[in-house]
Amino acid sequence: MEYTYGQSNAGLGNHQPGRDQLDHFKELLESVMESYRELGIIVSDVQPTSQPVINQRLNGQINGLRELDYAKGALGDIRVPFEVVQYVDQGLNPQSYTKDCMEKSIQKNEEVKGKIDAFKKFRAHLLVELARSFPNEMAKYRAMRGDTAGERREAGGPL
Repeated sequence: MEYTYGQSNAGLGNHQPGRDQLDHFKELLESVMESYRELGIIVSDVQPTSQPVINQRLNGQINGLRELDYAKGALGDIRVPFEVVQYVDQGLNPQSYTKDCMEKSIQKNEEVKGKIDAFKKFRAHLLVELARSFPNEMAKYRAMRGDTAGERREAGGPL
């Protein structure tokens, strides 16, 4: 899993950003993005009289980016999984990333649990078959292992 890193200013240390700082950064980012959208609309229909408006918008973008650069220092070093960025690029809700991860974990957990159960059944069956084929050796094996009645019962053998 790759991470993208925010840059922290030297004097801020490794503190966690507060909700207010995150909200402020989010508002700035949304403002800059909206400004880009508006600038795109203006530029798509350029007229000689629109040049001052374009210049004003570009200067506004520069100032917005400066504010973002300054505000990012207050956020510290936030790590965002690269997969979350991919979710956003695909137009998905980044919160669904957590849900999808949990669902994948649950599915993997069920698969592993199934394998563990299969190995337990195999072990029990193997002990039963070995006890039938090699009763003396299995008695010695159980004596060496200190086999309990529960393990013999699980294997289906005599107590």
